[in-house]
Amino acid sequence: MAERARHCCLGWDFSTQQVKVVAVDEELTVFYEDSVHFDRDLPEFGTQGGVHVHEDGLTVTSPVLMWVQALDILLEKMKASGFDFSQVLSMSGAGQQHGSVYWKVGASQVLTNLSPDLPLHEQLQACFSISDCPVWMDSSTTAQCRQLEAAVGGAQALSCLTGSRAYERFTGNQIAKIYQQNPEAYAHTERISLVSSFAASLFLGSYSPIDYSDGSGMNLLQIQDKVWSQACLGACAPQLEGKLGPLVPSCSCVGAISAYYVQRYGFPSGCKVVAFTGDNPASLAGMRLEEGDIAVSLGTSDTLFLWLQEPVPALEGHIFCNPVDPQHYMALLCFKNGSLMREQIRDESAACSWTEFSRALRSTELGNGGSLGFYFDVMEITPEITGRHRFSADNCKVSAFPEDVEIRALVEGQFMAKRIHAEGLGYRIMPKTKILATGGASHNRDILQVLADVFGAPVYVTDTANSACVGSAYRAFHGLAAGTGVPFSEVVKLAPNPRLAATPTPGASQVYEALLPKYAKLEQRILSQTLGPVA
Repeated sequence: MAERARHCCLGWDFSTQQVKVVAVDEELTVFYEDSVHFDRDLPEFGTQGGVHVHEDGLTVTSPVLMWVQALDILLEKMKASGFDFSQVLSMSGAGQQHGSVYWKVGASQVLTNLSPDLPLHEQLQACFSISDCPVWMDSSTTAQCRQLEAAVGGAQALSCLTGSRAYERFTGNQIAKIYQQNPEAYAHTERISLVSSFAASLFLGSYSPIDYSDGSGMNLLQIQDKVWSQACLGACAPQLEGKLGPLVPSCSCVGAISAYYVQRYGFPSGCKVVAFTGDNPASLAGMRLEEGDIAVSLGTSDTLFLWLQEPVPALEGHIFCNPVDPQHYMALLCFKNGSLMREQIRDESAACSWTEFSRALRSTELGNGGSLGFYFDVMEITPEITGRHRFSADNCKVSAFPEDVEIRALVEGQFMAKRIHAEGLGYRIMPKTKILATGGASHNRDILQVLADVFGAPVYVTDTANSACVGSAYRAFHGLAAGTGVPFSEVVKLAPNPRLAATPTPGASQVYEALLPKYAKLEQRILSQTLGPVA
């Protein structure tokens, strides 16, 4: 028990399927973690994967009181384990991005006057005007997306303003749908929170502001000026700015913990609450990305996290305010054809063997002799292409490659696409650039070697199973130093370092600098379906 009596910060993650917490001490060591899984631990809410999928197959929601009750259970588990709340200096957290919570008129008074004798969920039962909240999996707002884009002059104009074209899951479009379909509930709403600011509000005992970074996932925030866009607000719903409240920098301390937690659990009254943010921005903090760095998650879908200085908003990808440096930005790019595509080519061309797949990568030359391939067994989103497309060194379309060439064409093509689309958002590789690889394929050194060669930068690997949670704890430490000008990188310098996995092969940069423009032109050629000669 005595070993737990050490100063720490807590990092929370209100994700799709669970609420999780970690405690990180001043040496940045994780010494406590626990979670509550919605389907397993709260079966009375009837969720599958933490959500309710409605009959239309498009509407996806989660019960807000399930999230509240999960927090109750988790805090009681911590208490029962002997966790010493009195040592907590600060906390921050992450929430699944884009989801929204609707506080009923009068809820703020209930929040302010919580009784330490009762769990939260018993006291907040009547505090929400919408009981089932829209979440990021919802895709029912296509009409509202088109309305929003039309109101501001089109998809590209909206992207330049807010960092993304209109997406069905983005919060502004969800709010517009609620206003249009349930105007009474909207009228009875006094505050609309993101999942992140909702969770922070529970700890503050008052409404927490929305932070810049998670606010960037709403199609409502002007990312350059960091203010609400009046044009977007007006296109979504009336009186919306008052219901959303103010915005704050992501590293802001938004207040001290509510007396409820001091009296019920023994938190110190001076425990700070640092603005909660979205799970993707929190993961950027957890992976400790710095200027010029990239994180590549190689999973079912492949996702790129980029640290940007001067973003160029586009019709694909998302640009958010940076969660650890208010002067900079981050970008997200998602590629749907990830590990399942790699596994399919492995099965077809390497006899279902990763060993054979790796051998093929080692035995073929950098640049594949000019043979380039595009492999999209499901409709890709970056860009919108489907099918398999192979090109010889002289840009002629061919129906097949030899097996070893096919494997290298797949892996090189996937990474060249990532670099091209990252650079399309304003990303530039710097001499100090690091690539952080996570996910299943990050265990394959030969795949990582191709990644290092295509990007011309060293690749590192790290365990990021808890990156949003741990990133939230790191941000809590940074929040304690906020206002002192101490950069986030200085605050987290004691954190465990990632492991070097691959460095660029000598001469690789010349090979790929020549191939990348060709690959980009071929991609455009496929998109336009005009298969004429490429200059």
